[in-house]
Amino acid sequence: MSVKVFDTNEVQDLLKAASNASGSGGNGSKGDARTQQIVLRLLGDLFKAIDDLDITPDEVWAGVNYLNKLGQDGEAALLAAGLGLEKYLDIRMDAEDEAVGLDGGTPRTIEGPLYVAGAPVRDGVAKIDLDADDGAGPLVIHGTVKDLDGKPVAGALVECWHANSHGFYSHFDPTGAQTDFNLRGAVRTGADGKYEFRTLMPVGYGCPPQGATQQLLNRLGRHGNRPAHVHFFVTSDDHRKLTTQFNIDGDPLIWDDFAYATREELIPPVTQKTGGTALGLKADAYQDIEFDFVLTPLVQGKDNQIVERLRASATA
Repeated sequence: MSVKVFDTNEVQDLLKAASNASGSGGNGSKGDARTQQIVLRLLGDLFKAIDDLDITPDEVWAGVNYLNKLGQDGEAALLAAGLGLEKYLDIRMDAEDEAVGLDGGTPRTIEGPLYVAGAPVRDGVAKIDLDADDGAGPLVIHGTVKDLDGKPVAGALVECWHANSHGFYSHFDPTGAQTDFNLRGAVRTGADGKYEFRTLMPVGYGCPPQGATQQLLNRLGRHGNRPAHVHFFVTSDDHRKLTTQFNIDGDPLIWDDFAYATREELIPPVTQKTGGTALGLKADAYQDIEFDFVLTPLVQGKDNQIVERLRASATA
């Protein structure tokens, strides 16, 4: 039997008490007004959904148990990407740019959960394939960091990270096979704004098959796979921080990314070149991706792109 109790005084009073919306929760503190506002709204939306969808107690407790597993697996940020939450935040930030008249620049896209702070910083060029990987060929990624006028940006920090040929990232590799900061690095641009990473070609990968994220995706009838891609942060004192990634052209999942990170402007061509041995690569023939980053100016002197979130860190 479906019943509707959300609009009763009892439930509305319960919501206000649970969120301490009145600021009189009895522990000697009025609490944080913003937290109270958010909890009141989210808890109210949940209660309303239980009413509207006639969600059963069994289903509620299945959800609670799922949240426990999600935390145990450490996959909350992965699920945020897979359910489109991280993409939604990007959509809002794009709209904010439009509202203040900011146009141009390299498109943002999701950060994902696998960044590690502390990678060694090199000037201009960094070789970041620290471990042997027979399944991956050499790759050179290079380009210029520019401003909206096309001028090179000196002193920009370009950070890069990506997976190996098994689809694993160093620091998070369940096999423990990778050294710290393998396929991770950072380059400081010179006066010409140029950067270069000498690395290996990544592959696409999927969510851990037994993890909480894939468990929910299975119930939704969705896959949990990503195309091959490379992540970047680009920062400069006089510009807004850029969080982006590009996909490897030709990957069949480019337009079927479970994390919704693909953007038309972020699929640079891959070219074949020779002369890799002179660059210190593991073979003379290598693949090459040229990609320029275009940074946008500060907004009223501030960088409104900085997102505070928990990130891993290590020491090189």
